[in-house]
Amino acid sequence: MIIEDYGNIIAMFQETPGISVREADSREATEIYLQRNPGLSFVAVANGNIVGCVMSGHDGRRGYLQHLVVKSEFRKLGIGTNLYKACLDALQKLGLYKTHLFVQATNHAGESFWQKQGWVLREEVHMYSFNTSKNLNI
Repeated sequence: MIIEDYGNIIAMFQETPGISVREADSREATEIYLQRNPGLSFVAVANGNIVGCVMSGHDGRRGYLQHLVVKSEFRKLGIGTNLYKACLDALQKLGLYKTHLFVQATNHAGESFWQKQGWVLREEVHMYSFNTSKNLNI
């Protein structure tokens, strides 16, 4: 994935139920993310058009997957699986063997996909967030 893919990618995010688009998904924030995590985010292309993407990064200890999206007409072809496995391979090359992801509780298709892939729901962990901005859409 390169920043020039941004227009196509953000359009996919906006068209995909279960994916929230926030200010953290701005072009500027996405460019910083890609620069901080080079070679860890990927797109899938069919007939010259982007039909899927995934972003990944790390904190030095754990990998994180974000925004795995495949256009609806290209689902169930293995594209999503290939995308996230490309991230896991790239993270493993950096010595990162455990990866986390977040799925909104209302994204039932996403939950089903990850469970079928063998990912484990961590019910013993609760995620807390703190926002230092008055902007709730960060």
